[in-house]
Amino acid sequence: MTSTEAAAIALQDHAALWSMGEVRASDVVDAACEALVAGLDTPGLRVLAACTRAEADYDVHELLPAALDELGLTFYPVAGDAGQEAAARALARRMLAGELTPREFTFRIHQRYELVTRSC
Repeated sequence: MTSTEAAAIALQDHAALWSMGEVRASDVVDAACEALVAGLDTPGLRVLAACTRAEADYDVHELLPAALDELGLTFYPVAGDAGQEAAARALARRMLAGELTPREFTFRIHQRYELVTRSC
């Protein structure tokens, strides 16, 4: 896998996790910056990466869909079923990479799906 492919996957994962409330908007901006450094470059990605931490909470919801679309990536609407699945895959990748313990992974998945079943 090339560094640009890895950066695209990381950005997609951050976007999915953000749409499910798992990471902060500033984490998405950080992933956009890392994608630029890795060699991905589109106008929308540059604008997203230029957000300050203070702007991120207000601007990511507007900027992220276009930035992902320009890269051929998918934007998952907040709290959608497809986003739930993408977030679970992203968390699984983090566990396999050693960023989460199996216990943390299980807790976060259980917490996420328990909230979904309660709201139905």
